[in-house]
Amino acid sequence: MIARINTVAFQGIEPLAIDVQVQITTGMPCFSIVGLPDKAVAESRERVRAALHSLGLALPPKRIIVNLSPADIQKEGSHYDLPIALGLLVALEVLPFEEVHRYVAIGELALDGRISPVAGVLPVALHASSQNQGLICPASCGQEAAWAPDIDILAPSNLLELINHFKGLQILSQPVPGICDDIVNVFDLVDVKGQETAKRALEIAAAGGHNLLLMGPPGAGKSMLAARLPGLLPPLEPEEALEVTMIHSVAGKLSQGTLIKRRPYRDPHHSASLPALVGGGFKALPGEVTLAHRGVLFLDELPEFSRSTLESLRQPLESGQVTIARANAHITYPARFQLVAAMNPCRCGYLDDVTRACSRAPKCAVDYQAKISGPLLDRMDLHVFMPAVKLSELVPLPGQETTLTVAERVAKARGRQRQRFLKNQSSLRVNAEVSGKILEVLLQLENESQNFINQAAEKLKLSARSYHRILRVARTIADLGESEIIRKIDVAEALSLRLDKTSY
Repeated sequence: MIARINTVAFQGIEPLAIDVQVQITTGMPCFSIVGLPDKAVAESRERVRAALHSLGLALPPKRIIVNLSPADIQKEGSHYDLPIALGLLVALEVLPFEEVHRYVAIGELALDGRISPVAGVLPVALHASSQNQGLICPASCGQEAAWAPDIDILAPSNLLELINHFKGLQILSQPVPGICDDIVNVFDLVDVKGQETAKRALEIAAAGGHNLLLMGPPGAGKSMLAARLPGLLPPLEPEEALEVTMIHSVAGKLSQGTLIKRRPYRDPHHSASLPALVGGGFKALPGEVTLAHRGVLFLDELPEFSRSTLESLRQPLESGQVTIARANAHITYPARFQLVAAMNPCRCGYLDDVTRACSRAPKCAVDYQAKISGPLLDRMDLHVFMPAVKLSELVPLPGQETTLTVAERVAKARGRQRQRFLKNQSSLRVNAEVSGKILEVLLQLENESQNFINQAAEKLKLSARSYHRILRVARTIADLGESEIIRKIDVAEALSLRLDKTSY
C-alpha cells in the first residue's frame, strides 16, 4: 500500500502542491526520503522516528521509502515532518487514508511528538481553501490559518491529539482568527517644528503614494518627518491586508496569528547587504523591499548604502516586484512600496553653513551626491531640501495641524483616486501607480497647464519618466485641492517639489 498525504513547497509566497508518497515494503531495513530534499527534510527521518516512538509506535524493520513529488523541485524546510509522519501512520493502518487525504498537512515535529510552529501557514491555508481541502497545522498557527475563508482546520498541539481526533476519541475545535494589529502609536506632525514645505511634500507623498527624497543638514528633522508618514496613511484594505500578512508569514515574521492592517514601515540600516534589501540568501527569502509591500521603505543616510544595493531598487520601483534568480529557479516576490529617502547635502552635512562648511566645498557635495545615480534619482517623485531649523521656530505655535487632520485630507484624496480608477475599470489604488494609456485618460489638464508643463519640460530637459511623474504628482495635488482638473498652480507646485540634485 502507498499512502499519499498533501503538503506544499514554497516558490515565493505561492504554495506549490506536493504529494508525499509513503511506501513500506519488504527488503533491507532502511528509511529513505527522495525527491530533492534539503538537509532539514532529510533529517526529518530522525524527528519522525522519535515522535512516533514517543507514542509507543516503532517503525517496522522493512524498507520505507518517502517520495516527495514532483521530484524535480527542491524541497526545503522542516514543515514536511508532519505530512511524512501522517503518511507513515496511514501506511501502518493507524489512520484511515480517506480521512487524512482530505487535508493539507504542514508542521514540524519535536522528538516528544509535539507539533512546532512553521512559517507560511496563511498562504497554505488559502491554497487549501481554493482546492476545497482542509488544513492540518500546529496549534500555535491555528489563529493565523483561520483567516482563510471556508476551510476546515485541525490545529493539534501534538501528534497524539491528531490521532485521537481521527479515531473519534477527541474532537479538535476550529481555531478562531487572531487579533488585528490596528492599534498603533502614531507620531504627531506637531512635533516637527518648522519645515512647512517638507510637511506639504509629505502630505502629497502620502496622498498619492509618491517616492520622496529629503535632503538637509543634520538635525533638520528628516528622519523625524519620515517617521510621521505611517500615521498619514490609511489602513490596508482587506485584500491588501491578506497579501501583506502572507508575505510576513512566509518570512517567518508573523506572531500569534495577527492580521496586519497597518501599512508596513521598514527602515533598514545603511549597512544592509543586497540580499537583505531585495531578498535572497540560501532559501531566497523576501527582503526589505518585499516586507515593505503596500507600505513604506525608509532609507536613512542614502549615500552610505552600497552602490550595488541602491541600484537594485531601480527595477522594483518601476515594476512593483522583484525577481531573485537562482540556478534552479526564479522566484518573484511582490514589491509595490513607497520609497522615502533621507540624506545630507555633503559628507560633513553643513554645505550651506559658511561658518561650518568644510574647505572642500563644493566638491565635497558633488562627490557625495554623485553616489546616487541619475536613474535612481529620476525615480524619486518629490525632492525636498530641508534647511536647518531656526531657534525661533522651536517655540510651539498655536494652530499647527496634527497628524489626524492631515490624515483626513489624505484619506479623502485617496478616496477620490479610488473612485476615479473604479470608474475607468482599473484596479489601481494611487496616482503613483498610473502608467501607459490610463495615464492619458485620467490626466485632465487645462490648456494653460499643458502649455506650462511642456515649456518646463523643454527648458529643464526633463526625461519622459520625470515628465510623467510630475504629472502624477500634479494629479495628486489637484485631488488634495478637490479639483477634477489639473490646474497650472498644481503643475507649478509639482515642479517646485522636483528639483535636480545640482540645484541644492
